[in-house]
Amino acid sequence: MKIRRGEIEGTLGQYLGNLATRGLLSLALALPYRMRVRTMGWFMAHVFAPLAGYTKRVRANLHHVMPDMPEAEIRRLMRAVPDNAGRTLIEIYSGPEFIARMKDIRFEGPGAEILREARDNRRPVILHTGHFGNYDVPRAALIAHGYDVGSLYNPMKNKFFNEHYVKAIGTIGQPLFPRGRRGYAQLLKHLKSGGMIGFLSDVYVNEGAMLTFFGQPAPTALSAAELALKYDALLVPIYGVRLEDGLHFRVQVEAPVPHTTAEEMAQALNDSLEAITRQHMEQWFWIHRRWKPERQARRRAKLEEAARHSVAEGKSDRK
Repeated sequence: MKIRRGEIEGTLGQYLGNLATRGLLSLALALPYRMRVRTMGWFMAHVFAPLAGYTKRVRANLHHVMPDMPEAEIRRLMRAVPDNAGRTLIEIYSGPEFIARMKDIRFEGPGAEILREARDNRRPVILHTGHFGNYDVPRAALIAHGYDVGSLYNPMKNKFFNEHYVKAIGTIGQPLFPRGRRGYAQLLKHLKSGGMIGFLSDVYVNEGAMLTFFGQPAPTALSAAELALKYDALLVPIYGVRLEDGLHFRVQVEAPVPHTTAEEMAQALNDSLEAITRQHMEQWFWIHRRWKPERQARRRAKLEEAARHSVAEGKSDRK
């Protein structure tokens, strides 16, 4: 069943799901900032994630890449990972209260000074992060400190939810570019003018390059690396690391990835994200279906079958 609200159309399930989400967000936003962040973390970890099957997915992903991890650590991460996700969501929706905290953020790491020089000289920069810590902190903090940062975002499948989500991330900073031909063209214009653009590419990409993440095959987009090579832009890994109090952050800026090939550069990005995740295991979004080993197995089987078929046809033609 389809539901239409204004210019937005979606399924009844999407509409009802969005109503429930909006109600939850409204209740949380009525609380003082510190309490709302902690409450959303608790709710996500102890109520929503188990019901949605997210805790099982955390376990499955950890078993896939680290089968020897102790059970106690797995159980800790099954709670801590969705807790971080819940905190991130309500922080993004907290608008001015969240933005106000960005002015005092520390920029650390070997790339911090390089990033400042690039800003002052209008050198194109591609900032690369993952679904780690609060992934909107680097963008918000940079904008608060006078950096010209635009970001490419992937519209949500639930169009009702997407409407207010885009408004929330837009409040944190502009410009934003929706993934697609028009948004991509605007993104390139911003980059070529000497601006900085942000990418998140730690998700499964069906036709992506077969690179590795945590030692396992992980199809990965090459877009960020290819743009860096094409436009001679710095490619800088950057992360919003949640501090021990669960409420504050620091921004970790790594050294730019050397320009080599797109595959080598993209692998360096995967390695960078893996390294910081190993330091803060609970802060990466282990709920993602990053590897999809079953789909990869089917993909390999199809490729092998096509190769065998090609060889068989070749032998037949030679007879």
